[in-house]
This record gives sequence, structure tokens and C-alpha cells, in this order.
Amino acid sequence: MGFTTKPPVQALKAANKLKRQELFVQHKRHADKERRDARFARKKEENKNPELKAARLAKNKAVTLDQKRVWDDVDDDSLGVQVDLERLKRRRMEEAEAEAQAPLEGEDEEEDDDDHDSMLDSDEEGDDEAKEAAMERQWEKRAQRADSTAPSMTSTNLDLTPTSLALKFPTLFTDIPPPTPKILITTSLNSTLHREANILCSIFPNSTYIPRSGHKYSYKYSLREICKFSANRDYTAVVLVKEDQKKPTGISVVHLPSGPTFHFSISNWIEGKYLPGHGNPTNHYPELLLNNFKTPLGLLTAKLFQTLFPPSPEFQGRQVLTLHNQRDYIFVRRHRYVFRDKRQTEKSVTDAEGNGLAGVEEIRAGLQELGPRFTLKLRRVDKGIGRAGSEGDDATQWEWKSRMEKDRKRFNL
Repeated sequence: MGFTTKPPVQALKAANKLKRQELFVQHKRHADKERRDARFARKKEENKNPELKAARLAKNKAVTLDQKRVWDDVDDDSLGVQVDLERLKRRRMEEAEAEAQAPLEGEDEEEDDDDHDSMLDSDEEGDDEAKEAAMERQWEKRAQRADSTAPSMTSTNLDLTPTSLALKFPTLFTDIPPPTPKILITTSLNSTLHREANILCSIFPNSTYIPRSGHKYSYKYSLREICKFSANRDYTAVVLVKEDQKKPTGISVVHLPSGPTFHFSISNWIEGKYLPGHGNPTNHYPELLLNNFKTPLGLLTAKLFQTLFPPSPEFQGRQVLTLHNQRDYIFVRRHRYVFRDKRQTEKSVTDAEGNGLAGVEEIRAGLQELGPRFTLKLRRVDKGIGRAGSEGDDATQWEWKSRMEKDRKRFNL
């Protein structure tokens, strides 16, 4: 005999296994029916009163780790500090404006009452009040604006680079126009990653792959000797690919002539030929997209990648290389894009508020991935050429350690 109503929880502890399974199935069936009835009842009430649905969606809004991100509450922009440089700059500007207005307010209080009675001053005060009211309305409008659907797609602003970072790495942050990038790509000794190194040559323009011999009778050049050889031949960077079990596991990028050196780990390496519907790359200079690098260390990393690509992309190639930082993982993707007419089944392009963008209502962008696809994670930043070529107390500018991920809401880039 089965229950016509939902079986109690105590009945699920029956001694007989078959009876216990039957009661569990009945209990689950009744629980699903209750949830379904509640869902349809809620839908009927929300159709009568749409405000209930808006309140429910606002309450059940998902919060991601990126939105829970914690920053250091300090007025410091040195390397390794986890601060949002855009917020820090905005806060410094507001403090400077407040300090500049404070003496002016003190001088106004010392003026005579006769000056305040003049019609000219009253007009100026009226204008100031109108401006303040307009600014308050503008700030209220900004505060009510909904967050972007993809807040992590923020483009990196290298103009926010702090002065301390530019002084510490003058070879990267310089006012002199940098030369056209010329990159030497090599591997570790006895490496088998010849195909992967040639694929990297297709990613970095003006790059050359030179195999690194590990024969027992050959001279085994060190990284410092390779960098000295490259600097004498006008190379701007050296990329060293590391392997384990015939797979790429790391990459070291040396900015010539004297550093710094960045060490990354590589994961999820997928060649373009294994991607469904992939395309074939061309020799055009790609457009470079650097997303979501916000901290001083993030801007330093973004600046390194910027120096590896010519600042004059060839738009006729329609190729884009994206370096997307999310939770300290840098996702590398390469696509080809094309602009086409919007189909009837597709939606128009909208902004963060959900309004359609003027001029592009009937246009959509199609993407085709070219590959390869891989993920980078920054492990160490050396002041000179590798750890052996760096001297002084600040030889290692930054190094990843396992305790940094103890709090999952804190990120370094």
C-alpha cells in the first residue's frame, strides 16, 4: 500500500530495503509535485503583480567571486599591492578637490555681509547651486545604473601606471617610442616542442625560432648567453618554452637588453587544428586586447605583452589576439572577425542598461577561432635576466606562493 500523501521522513528509515526504496520514490515524487505547484502559483501571482517578479529576481541575483573581490584599503600603488588603480586615482582626485575647496570656503566666510547682499554674488551663488544640483542628479543616475553583464571584460588602461612602477622598470615604461618588436623563440635543452614553438612564431609577429641543441658534444648556451646574443642582434625579447612529458608547461619572457623576466605556467594547450570550425591564420599584425588587468602587477604584465606586438595592427587581416585575465588566469585566444547583417532570430547589440546601440541595430560580428588556445598563470617576476641574472635584495620583484590563494576573493592581477 502506498501513501496518498507525502510519506513522513521517519518512514524512509524502514528496515526493509525494498520498502525503503519505494517510500523514497514516493517521497521524492510528492516533493517534486509540491515544488511544481508552488512554482506555478508564484507565476500566477507574478503575472498579476509584476513587481513581485522584479523583487524576486533582485533578491536571487547571483554573486560571483569577481563581484566579491576584496581590495587592500591602503593608499599605496607599489608592486604587489592588491589595489584597483582606477578607484585609487579617483579617490585621490576627490581628496585633492576637497582640499582645494576647503580654503575657498574659509575665505567666503570672512567676507562682509555687504558683499553677500550684492546681486552679482547672488547670481553666482545661484549658478553654483544649479551646478551642484546637476552634479548630484548625475551621480544619482550613475548610482542607479545596473552593472555590466560582463564586468570582467573591462579593457586595461595603461595610462593609470603609477610613477613608482615606471621608475622601477624604466625599460618597459619609457617615453621614447619603442622599436619594432623582434622576438627570438627557443626551448629548453633536449626539447621536442618544435611544432609548438613554430605555432608561437605565428602568434608573435617578427619572431624567429632557433632550436636549442642539447647534444653531448655541443656547447650548451645558458639563458643569459642567449639574451646577450639576441641583444647584440637587435632582438627586443626572448621567449623560452619549457616542457614536461612532451607538452608545454611553462614560458619565460625576457625583455631585452637587461630584463625584467616573467615566468608563466601553461595549461590547457590546444592546437588550432583540434578546434571545431577553426580557421587558418595569416601573416597580418593582429589587434591586441588586454582585459581586466587592474593592479600594479597586472599593468606591468599587460605592458610586457604590449611590447611583444607592433603598435600598428593591420586591420585588413581582421585578426584579434585576446589576453583575458580572470582570477589571475590569463586566457589566450586568437580569432578572426567579420561584420555581417543581423538575422531575424538574433538580438541587437545592447549596452549595459539594455538599450540598443544607435547605428549598429542591424549589424552583428561573426567570430572564427584560429588557435592555439591556452592559459597562462604568472609565477615569478625577476628584476634582471632570470633568477641567476638578478642581483640585490629586490632581485625577485614578485613571486607566487600557495598561501596567496588561501582567500579565494583576493587576486593579484
